[in-house]
Amino acid sequence: MPPERLLLIIEDDAAFARTLGRSFERRKYKVLQAATMEQAATLLQQHSPGYAVVDLKLNGSTSGLACVKLLHRHDPKMLIVVLTGFASITTAVEAIKLGACQYLAKPSNTDDIEAAFGHIAGVVEVELTNRSTSIKTLEWERIHEVLVETGFNISETARRLGMHRRTLARKLEKQQVK
Repeated sequence: MPPERLLLIIEDDAAFARTLGRSFERRKYKVLQAATMEQAATLLQQHSPGYAVVDLKLNGSTSGLACVKLLHRHDPKMLIVVLTGFASITTAVEAIKLGACQYLAKPSNTDDIEAAFGHIAGVVEVELTNRSTSIKTLEWERIHEVLVETGFNISETARRLGMHRRTLARKLEKQQVK
């Protein structure tokens, strides 16, 4: 790793970005934070980070993939890790094509991200899991996806999912949204 470990975090969840930033600062990184692609572009005019963590789904119409493209264009040697709560094969492939070195599903911690910076080349020893996704997990992921789309509006989320508002509220009480 280069002597100055400058990291750019592009994350619209301020609490998560702050927590992640503090964790990396304890590991001797200098951390810059941006909530939008525009803020990231402004920071890139003054700084040249060697590392970046990008949330795939940012508020508004900007995709984290556009941020990956911007970062890679700024410095092709930058190590970029994409984080997402909405992992899919399509977005993983696109992130790598656009210049990301790794793609991690949330929840991922600082150890996972720092390890991803070190795993630039592919490895054949990756453990293959035989874990199938349950219907409850798929339902929860869909509920969370619609919650994010509606800005965490419970009534609108229930309407879009075709369920009663109270039913959705009970499901959310069982699985706390963070």
